[in-house]
Amino acid sequence: MATKMVMPLLGQTMEEGTIIKWFKKEGDQIKAGEPLLEVMTDKVNMEVESTEDGVLRKILAQPDDIVPVKETIAIIGSADEPIDDLLAESAPAKEEAVPAPAAPTPVQQAAAQPAPAPAAEGPVFASPSAKRAAKEHGIDIAALAGRGTGPDGRIVEQDVLNFVALAPKATPLAGRMAAEMGVDISSITGTGIRGKVTSEDLKPAPVVVPAAPPLSIGASIPFTGMRKAVAQNVAASAQTAPHVTLVAEVDMTECKRLRGQIIDDIEKNYGVRISFTDIIAKATARAILDKPIVNASLKGDQIIINDRINIGIATAIETGLVVPVVKDAVSKTLPQISKEIKGLVARARSGQAGGDDFRGGTFTITNLGAFGVESFNPIITPGQSAILGVCAIKDKPVVVEGEIKVRSMMNICLSFDHRVMDGAPAAEFLARLKQTLEAPYLMFM
Repeated sequence: MATKMVMPLLGQTMEEGTIIKWFKKEGDQIKAGEPLLEVMTDKVNMEVESTEDGVLRKILAQPDDIVPVKETIAIIGSADEPIDDLLAESAPAKEEAVPAPAAPTPVQQAAAQPAPAPAAEGPVFASPSAKRAAKEHGIDIAALAGRGTGPDGRIVEQDVLNFVALAPKATPLAGRMAAEMGVDISSITGTGIRGKVTSEDLKPAPVVVPAAPPLSIGASIPFTGMRKAVAQNVAASAQTAPHVTLVAEVDMTECKRLRGQIIDDIEKNYGVRISFTDIIAKATARAILDKPIVNASLKGDQIIINDRINIGIATAIETGLVVPVVKDAVSKTLPQISKEIKGLVARARSGQAGGDDFRGGTFTITNLGAFGVESFNPIITPGQSAILGVCAIKDKPVVVEGEIKVRSMMNICLSFDHRVMDGAPAAEFLARLKQTLEAPYLMFM
């Protein structure tokens, strides 16, 4: 007997899934438990298995379609049994056509420009045709809450069409990912339906070992995908936020001594080898507690000091730059931070990172010390107000208590958004971080 296959619930918070690809085509024989399609949730890509034996009679959701949980995506049955009734049940209801709106004037267009809307806390009242139009255009119907022009403020189809005409062309998931990654999607070429930007367009490409030798003189590099997204990201940040960079020299001698004392025991007991990036991340989270303005975000006419300290670790991958995030770093131990950073970086470089790995960052660290860099001006991650650049540790002669001694010195470079803070509080944070790194026991207090 023919049955419907629905979009499964692949996580407690999942509301919809995006069809990535089907492993079978219509008419193929399938078996229960056999991988049938790949679905992307807001966290990860997952293979979905067939629910029963039979023939894949009809595929109702195509690649890049966004399908709510429990909605029919396919019909499975025997090779020759009728499925018209199931197709009729799965088809969207017909509705009278609505005349196309007249082209808005520039004044009307400016007045109608949709501002970012918070997700509705209660039910969203919308007509069936409005919901269907929102789904077809990849719009979260909750984004139109409070803008309905129908009876009692109900959202009608024309409201959705007007919104679509002015809204960025991206799927809801891609929109959320772009906001969290700080990526401007307006000029990204989408690969989805009608050129819509999908989450796949924002995901880092898997790292592939090149068959050819490394780049050579005269090589041409396509300016597309992640490389283009990173370029747009940093350009938007540099043009929007007035950057100021402060540099402080830190004596890392005590940090080196601490690392040398604990590295073997931590590796033996926790299976991770502590790096200077781990120590700096822990010290940075502790310093933010004392100077939380560097953990702020500028939203409209409000400066919001974030209530979580989520440290992003800028990570180079073959196709660009990504920033996986250590959540609530201040409450985690040094071994926990070390293990999490290494896991995040490994997943990012192998292309296995999930969307949640990149979300929620409030402050970023970028470390170029391994390349011998002694000073640079890091670009602030959009949505944040500061970023810390970490440089090489080098032995230098310095004056200590009136005597010249060789010490392990390192520069730290703080770029901050001058709209959010002035030089004095930024310098106070940098001084506090310097103090913590020079007396590293302070990070545990």
